[in-house]
Amino acid sequence: MTLLKRGSLALTSTAAAFLTVLGVASEASAAGYPIVGTSNVNARTGPGTSYQIIKTYSPGTTVSIVCQRPGETITGPLGTSDIWDKTADGVYVSDTYVKTGSDGYVAQRCPGS
Repeated sequence: MTLLKRGSLALTSTAAAFLTVLGVASEASAAGYPIVGTSNVNARTGPGTSYQIIKTYSPGTTVSIVCQRPGETITGPLGTSDIWDKTADGVYVSDTYVKTGSDGYVAQRCPGS
């Protein structure tokens, strides 16, 4: 069992993710999620492959998700999804390359989505 701590608050990673989905806390995204795959993953200005590549993440890199939004449907190592994760770096990565432990949203929706 993973325990996340922030100040005097301590939550299991499952409880933190649940509260984040409800919009009650942001503990799970603060903890970060690993990039998966066998090669570098492109990070873009928007939620699709037609958007400009700003940087790449190496497999194993941990990213913090600030929000998520629907976009182009992508098939990656974790399945097929139209969810894109906006990282703390301000770029978007297909959720199929970010091991969140869920096939759905684990963070709030990005504004305008």
